[in-house]
Amino acid sequence: MKQFPFICTAGLLAALPVSTFADHAANKMEEMLVQGQELKSTLQAEQVLTPGAVSILDSASLMERNTANLSDALRYIPGVWSVSTSGSDSIFFSSRGSNLDATNYDMNGIKLLQDGLPVTTADGNNHNRVIDPLASRYATIARGANALKYGASTLGGAIDFVTPTARNTENNELFIGAGSFGLQQSRLTLRSVLSESLDGLITLEQKQRDGYRDHNESERKGVYANLGWQPSDNIESRFFFTYIANDQELAGALTEAELAADPDQAGATAESGNFQVDVNTRRFANKTTFTLSESSSIEVGAYQENQSLYHPIVDKVLVDFDGDGPDAPVEVFSLLIDTDHQDRGAMLRYKHALGDHAILLGLNWGENKVEGGNYRNDGGLRNGLTTLVDNSAESVEIFVMDRWQFSDRWTLVYGVQSISSERDVRNTTVSSGALRNPSADYDSINPRAGVIYQLSDGVDVFANVSKLYEAPTNFELEDEASATSATLDPMQGQVFEVGSRGRYALANDGFWRWDVSLYYALIQDEILSQDDPAAPGTSVTSNVDDTIHAGIEALLDASFAVSHMARIEPLLSITFNEFSFDNDASYGDNSFPAAPSYVIHGEILYRHDNGFYAGPTFDIVDERYADFSNSYTIDGYNLLGFRLGVNREVWQVSLDIRNITDEDYVSVHSVVDTVSANSTIFNSGEPRSAYAGFVFRF
Repeated sequence: MKQFPFICTAGLLAALPVSTFADHAANKMEEMLVQGQELKSTLQAEQVLTPGAVSILDSASLMERNTANLSDALRYIPGVWSVSTSGSDSIFFSSRGSNLDATNYDMNGIKLLQDGLPVTTADGNNHNRVIDPLASRYATIARGANALKYGASTLGGAIDFVTPTARNTENNELFIGAGSFGLQQSRLTLRSVLSESLDGLITLEQKQRDGYRDHNESERKGVYANLGWQPSDNIESRFFFTYIANDQELAGALTEAELAADPDQAGATAESGNFQVDVNTRRFANKTTFTLSESSSIEVGAYQENQSLYHPIVDKVLVDFDGDGPDAPVEVFSLLIDTDHQDRGAMLRYKHALGDHAILLGLNWGENKVEGGNYRNDGGLRNGLTTLVDNSAESVEIFVMDRWQFSDRWTLVYGVQSISSERDVRNTTVSSGALRNPSADYDSINPRAGVIYQLSDGVDVFANVSKLYEAPTNFELEDEASATSATLDPMQGQVFEVGSRGRYALANDGFWRWDVSLYYALIQDEILSQDDPAAPGTSVTSNVDDTIHAGIEALLDASFAVSHMARIEPLLSITFNEFSFDNDASYGDNSFPAAPSYVIHGEILYRHDNGFYAGPTFDIVDERYADFSNSYTIDGYNLLGFRLGVNREVWQVSLDIRNITDEDYVSVHSVVDTVSANSTIFNSGEPRSAYAGFVFRF
């Protein structure tokens, strides 16, 4: 059985085997595996339910190319700007301009879920936890307000990762990968259907990497397991367990001069301060589905996740006491975070089909606690407690959505979400006993309405208007610029979106497909952060009055027959962004830093029915600003790659070559008000590299 295409977009890239790109294969649908049917039905459901941009990412296809982190997995998702800091699991990601407020410190703006259960903490933060895409079977990426079906209250939307099970996985599987900069990784997946009512699947993972920069080693070990129990035809329950030990050295950022002299060196204090982020994660979850009738069902779920974070991130600061140059490092300011995190929550979904209506009622509840402290950092070792940390957050999201197909061609999708959340930051300075306690409640009602019109068979147009809303995270409250007990206002606004998706048949069983969305959002009180020059490694945060988020997102692909057994398959992911201030008192109509004006990812693959594929890949990234003042422009870059492989029923081999021309470029950077010669904000991108992978199915 050949693998599914590497990426699927709702209503566009049907999740069929490669051979079924020919029309005659459509007649063989009855012979497909259960997992193919499930993915296809998921695509169809997303198409009819969503009058906006939603993509489906088939994780099985990620084995055709090197996928070292979530950024690699999201490569072809338009509207999402995601880059690894230095090739490791530390990434920056933004959807429709979310999370441009605190690059490198916080990762909010996108709600992450596993099997419909939130992984993002109750305060909206993804700081310590990014899901391994290879541990999922597929993921649904709903951008912006299109994430209503998950109850998400974020500017960027939601990503739901669905776990593979023994019942929708055909084989056991062993994966071995290796490549540049000391990459070694392996995964073993074992499955068993124990009886008609019991099944289980476990994946063991190991990955280590030296990195292309100094002080950049990383090691990750993981266990992903689930057990299914079906006591009756109407009840199905699944238990999930995740354990991850992820230790990463951090290379630190560079100044412009350091970047030019040696882009692969570590930052000046990264080694002396032994910067690292070590996270241990344990997660238990359960989801149970009750089928009430042919037209209604209830899903209930609960989860508990515990983490420990050890994070030396700021070294001693050099101070010039006598005016003749910096003296030896002294303990003026340094930072090592050592905290324990606890997240728990529950979800409820009620689905009911009533005539021409498909109704969804949902609830998410989450609670987060962070306890521990901030210490002085002495070469990666704790050197005295400075701040006691006792933070908490709670959120309740209640939502209802109805899909009403009121004619053969028209579908109205409308709904509303209610969000109620609490934030409580309690930071106690050990030396003085002073308590800083910014806390607040955030509540909002967020409506949404959209329509889908079927122009012809396989061609839709859609439009929606929605309210956007996102409360600040506890990290943002801690960094609130006034440094008092004042609190931040939530971000909120209105967004209008139009688009089209469809498929046209070409000669010789070929086709071309598209998924295009245009959106325009007006945001009030957007929360923006920048590096604090007085305390390197930290940031200051504040609201700004009015901002604009607008863009065009397009995914285009085609298949052209070159013989009766071979095809040429181009794919193009295009994103145009316009994120800017709107008549701001300080910044006028300046553009936001961090996000390029346009990003194009593409490939042109030759595929043969015997499983062989090969072709070039390319990335075209526009320039971007590094500061709010728009005084410093980071150059754009063009990268050329090549990938090839063979995918057979029992085995699969792949080779992924990146940055063939060995171009120097900036991958991720921090944001400041105005860049100076001493601004330590730049991280270099991945140089020329090659990665190979082998899969054996048994």
